[in-house]
Amino acid sequence: MSYEGTRARVETYFDSTATRTWERLTSDAPVSKIRQTVRAGRDAMRDTLLSDLPADMSGLRVLDAGCGPGQFTEVLAERGAEVFAIDISPSLIGIAEQRLPQRLRPRVTFAAGDMLATPQGQFDHIFAMDSLIYYDQDDVRIALDRLSSAHNPQTIRFTVAPKTTLLMAMWYAGKLFPRSDRSPTMIPHSATRLSRYLDGLGRVRDLGRVQSGFYISHAMELRP
Repeated sequence: MSYEGTRARVETYFDSTATRTWERLTSDAPVSKIRQTVRAGRDAMRDTLLSDLPADMSGLRVLDAGCGPGQFTEVLAERGAEVFAIDISPSLIGIAEQRLPQRLRPRVTFAAGDMLATPQGQFDHIFAMDSLIYYDQDDVRIALDRLSSAHNPQTIRFTVAPKTTLLMAMWYAGKLFPRSDRSPTMIPHSATRLSRYLDGLGRVRDLGRVQSGFYISHAMELRP
């Protein structure tokens, strides 16, 4: 499937099929033990993606590509960064805007749309947490190349679904979400193989894998 086709399926999923599910999952509301592991995993992944970056990000312009309900956006703004947060789902953008504390709003610009259609301008860092996990290696490379060319960042930190039997078995078994809420199929990647495939775009660094129960994701960094 083309990038545009996959993007359309992702938009439908997050903007209608499972908006309320993800709103609850990313809140403090009580959830099942299975989803608690996903919450913990997502928290750990945000920490991984921010590893070795300064606690004070004042003066830095950051793109949160695929910001969802805005948890990462808030963390970045808390660190002092100027954040452009974009997501394909207008519904999730609405949730993110409502949740963002008033004191942080001057630092954040929200937009609904394709993360590759972000307005021109330089960003010091780009984060794409779990927003490329539905794309094959060709589309991942295209997305990273376009983000790099358009914004000349120091780093692009992103995640992919690791190629593990456990992850795919859990996903296809539908244990995380009921069938009506299940997302488009993730495309698993070998981090080593993907690193070689991205050769030529810049230096690729493996940031490590996070596994917390039913959450499994692999963090990588591209330095264009």
